[in-house]
Amino acid sequence: MSMLTPPGMGGQYRITGDKYPRMRPPRRRGRLVFAVLASVTALGLIGWGTLQLIDVFTGGDKKTSGAGAKADCRTKASPAAETRALPRPGEITVNVYNATARTGLAKGTADELKKRGFKVGDVGNASKEFDKKVKGTGILLGPASALNTSLPVLATQLAGAERRTDAARKGTALDLIIGDGFKNLTQRTAADQALVKLTEPEQTPATKKNC
Repeated sequence: MSMLTPPGMGGQYRITGDKYPRMRPPRRRGRLVFAVLASVTALGLIGWGTLQLIDVFTGGDKKTSGAGAKADCRTKASPAAETRALPRPGEITVNVYNATARTGLAKGTADELKKRGFKVGDVGNASKEFDKKVKGTGILLGPASALNTSLPVLATQLAGAERRTDAARKGTALDLIIGDGFKNLTQRTAADQALVKLTEPEQTPATKKNC
């Protein structure tokens, strides 16, 4: 054993001649990789935060508000149901007058209207103003207030009848004046359907927004 060999060391650690073992500290590769990954992560977070700040100060809110405005413009309000306040047949009094040369029309028509729920007032021949002068199916006459209330209800019973109002007329009763073109009242089934349709809630169109 050489004199340079430390006591207790032999085998591969035996020093012979001019050769001797080189003692190196262990490599710290794990720490180096961790440091690199941490640096990359930190840089990424810094970059993301910078972009968020830029977005806030350069109009990011405008994009959001613009999208919200488009959504509002596309939204349509649903149609609102508007109930029509119309009187029932039982709340309407009808005077029936015959303006034709045929007899019995006023009484027969009045009886049928009564069966359909209307109140019947005077029944007889038409006045000189209308006698033998009504060429159509008939005339429905009432006060100005009846134009959009009781007159449309009575009109469901006599299709094609002319509607008239008289501002000087008093009371709420209506006149049904039978004309030369009259044959019969509208069939009851069809009249009832027309009455139901007339009293259904009316749909109002939705308001559109200008975008």
